[in-house]
Amino acid sequence: MRRFLGVSFVLLSMIGFTSVPTFAQDVGGGSSGRQTSGFSLEQNYPNPFNPETTIPFILGDDLFVEGRPAVVSMRIFNLLQQPVAVPVALRHSAGSGVALAQLEYTAPGRYEAFWDGRVFSGATAASGAYFVQLTVNGVSKHMKMFVAKEEEDGDWVEE
Repeated sequence: MRRFLGVSFVLLSMIGFTSVPTFAQDVGGGSSGRQTSGFSLEQNYPNPFNPETTIPFILGDDLFVEGRPAVVSMRIFNLLQQPVAVPVALRHSAGSGVALAQLEYTAPGRYEAFWDGRVFSGATAASGAYFVQLTVNGVSKHMKMFVAKEEEDGDWVEE
């Protein structure tokens, strides 16, 4: 079973998950530097990661032209498109460590979220691919990221 999961992970990685993210409007789109809808989602780092990662995003000037704040949410999904976690905001006016769910941002800039690698149940996320969804004022972008656990002997573990 372990070998099957490892092979499945490699095969899915090679095909780029083209059939999986049916919910995605923009998978992997943040790292190209282009901004549509006034914001971009950048690649998390480190990637792959174990057990935690930082997820940068940019809110552009055009989100704030009317003086209204941008409403931002972020969620982590598994390959079955089930939500498994909500990252926390770093350096937000409401404080660091606040869940990034319907938070208001009042100025353009580069911001970051943090995911400790735990799912809603409190367990550590299994090795594999996940999607991060950034929603700003009702518009969403997605990006894939990978959890990779390493054994003491340096071999990667596929759970």
